[in-house]
Amino acid sequence: MCTDAAQAASRVVSLNPCLDTVLVHIAARDQIAGLSHYARQPGASTITDVALTLPYTYETAEEVIALNPDLVLTSRHSSLATRNALARLSIRAELFDVPESVEASIAQIRRIAALIDRVQAGEEMIAGIEAALDAAQPPHGTPPITALVFQRNGFAAGKGTLVDELLSLTGFVNVAGHYGVGHGDFGKWGIVPLEDVIFNPPQVLLAGEPSPGTPIWADRVLMHPALKRISHRMVRAAFPDELLYCGGPVLIQSTAALVKARNQVLGVAP
Repeated sequence: MCTDAAQAASRVVSLNPCLDTVLVHIAARDQIAGLSHYARQPGASTITDVALTLPYTYETAEEVIALNPDLVLTSRHSSLATRNALARLSIRAELFDVPESVEASIAQIRRIAALIDRVQAGEEMIAGIEAALDAAQPPHGTPPITALVFQRNGFAAGKGTLVDELLSLTGFVNVAGHYGVGHGDFGKWGIVPLEDVIFNPPQVLLAGEPSPGTPIWADRVLMHPALKRISHRMVRAAFPDELLYCGGPVLIQSTAALVKARNQVLGVAP
């Protein structure tokens, strides 16, 4: 139960795709007043089907206010102008960081669940995440597998990211740092040149998937024929973009994708 029932939110708007996902999984349907427009985008969201049935905004203050929320979930990436407008109008808003660990993601779930008086649903989600992580641990004696998360434009996740922790938990060694990730302008993220991957490939490339239909320009690295030419030296496994940034229930899907990749490298039947 919410510690202060009067403060339990009944009309909640989310302005962040990762917060969208947690909200959809633990809130009662009638509590969700609106999601971010990102929640509707295939290839960027894991809740597209549900999001298409719910109101959404492009983060403008006018759109949010029109939904008459009593709570708005925001992140540090949310529009500052909108956040300031909500403050001026005394509309309750809660600010969330992007979780960079499993522990931080679980704490975020608990905080959201308390705000909307859905504590039990939050704990059920957490139990599911913890069970998935426990089941995903590599068998004793399994040698570590070198891996690189490689997305559009060669964008890669380095040390200290949530996906880096998941790699470690599932038996991989994240070698992004060997390619210079973590030392440039992107902080814990970075661009890995295709030439570097070809010259010194990891055991597995956890690659994004090109856009369906007509691929976008950023997909050209993922589709480069040189990657096929080193298939005898490196396994390529699918790790879709929508699994890269968010915690919450996405952790279960991310973990499943990593286990599938590990089995692919080891030649283990699914």
